[in-house]
Amino acid sequence: MRSSGILLHVTSLPTPGGIGTLGETAYRFVDFLKKSGMSIWQVLPVGPTGYGESPYQSGSTFAGNPLMIDIVDLEEKGLLEKGAFEPLPDSDKVDYACVSAQKDALLRQSFAYAYEKVKDQVEAYTASQEWLSDYALYAALKKKFDLRSWMEWPDDARLRKDEAMAAYKEELKDEIAYQCYVQYLFDLQWNALKDYAHANGVKLFGDMPIYVAEDSADAWGHPENFQFNEDRRPTGVAGVPPDYFSQDGQLWGNPLYNWDAMKEEGYSWWLKRLSAMGERFDYVRVDHFIGFANYYRVPAGAPNARTGEWIIGPGRDFFKKVKKELPHVHIIAEDLGAVNDRVRSLLKFCEYPGMKVLQFAMGGGRNPHAPGQHKENAIVYTGTHDNDTTLGWYKAASEEEQKKARRLSKSKGEGDIVQGMIRLAMSSVCDTAIVPMQDVLGLDTDARMNTPGVVGGNWQWRMTALPNQKVARELKALVKEYNREVKKK
Repeated sequence: MRSSGILLHVTSLPTPGGIGTLGETAYRFVDFLKKSGMSIWQVLPVGPTGYGESPYQSGSTFAGNPLMIDIVDLEEKGLLEKGAFEPLPDSDKVDYACVSAQKDALLRQSFAYAYEKVKDQVEAYTASQEWLSDYALYAALKKKFDLRSWMEWPDDARLRKDEAMAAYKEELKDEIAYQCYVQYLFDLQWNALKDYAHANGVKLFGDMPIYVAEDSADAWGHPENFQFNEDRRPTGVAGVPPDYFSQDGQLWGNPLYNWDAMKEEGYSWWLKRLSAMGERFDYVRVDHFIGFANYYRVPAGAPNARTGEWIIGPGRDFFKKVKKELPHVHIIAEDLGAVNDRVRSLLKFCEYPGMKVLQFAMGGGRNPHAPGQHKENAIVYTGTHDNDTTLGWYKAASEEEQKKARRLSKSKGEGDIVQGMIRLAMSSVCDTAIVPMQDVLGLDTDARMNTPGVVGGNWQWRMTALPNQKVARELKALVKEYNREVKKK
């Protein structure tokens, strides 16, 4: 079935209060997708953001981001006193410091005001989520230790000494209850939005980073899963070698997995993780899929990623287990980067859709992203969250790239290149076409979501208003023209 959709992170929605949330505006965006004839809403990872507010450096692979909780909805449901929320001035950029301070204060007010009303539901929810008690303790300890990384905690907490853990749980029981309450609220709002999307023919397409952050409940709670020494310090960290985005490579710094240990216990942590993502999303993009075939290991403490080496990953053995245990989880492989024969062989074995990015298609040689190399079992994008907007990319592209882009998209130049590239994506033989919201709106570089390898200034872009009916009609015409409209049963 041919389909199409839009890539827009939740935080980029024009919700009053400085950041996009799971409230009324999210429902109106689903309505916009439906009017546009589109059936997919793709978002970035929705976990709590970490260093640099990156959704790819989360404190938990299972938890939801409290910043996405809609405060107006809490007031309407009687979980917060009416009038408690005075929205921050709106902006086209998220001011994370201001938003985080206000959101935390309001959620704590909600906890004080309403926890006893829903205590039974929260406790039942906590019991149903195997990961939550450990995450709540991690979050409570992090607050106690002034938000420092768990690598800097006192040894009794860092090494999870049994007697100390029992004492901390008692000391921090109120904060632990608060953290569980917040995750209950997130799930409540997420599931309501998901139900609404499904009722309107829209599927939710999520993103799962291959790695977890060093400062995360996952690394602290399950050190046996990672390449740590006896003192629980990383011996090697993740990254990628020099590439299109960075001449020094990208030093991500995430702890690497101990795949041998994971294999011995049946990859249980991974199966739980993928199962949870399958419950949250209809489709799951596994970021950096090449890391399962071979991963790049940089020695801990290295100044950049140039000194790394490629290590053979778990490959088919892991995905045989995934296919057997989780056949219902629809996985998309983010197969960008250093794709070699081992990666191609694994992708062929898994039969997961890969990605084609039109901004990458304008180089020379046998280019796998070129429209002539597309195949049905793939998703085509004009660009991704790591790319510049299409307009910004075109302005900075070489003359040869611009010329090829104009020819393939049947465009005259800067004035219609974005529309031409969207049309090119929609016309592709790929089963699914996804367009970032910035390209739908024809925006320039200042609307870019992320610049890989650059710290600061990322993940902040927001729409100032939802697209109008004219935009919906124009998209609907393309959807119909290229047979990407979901047929009613």
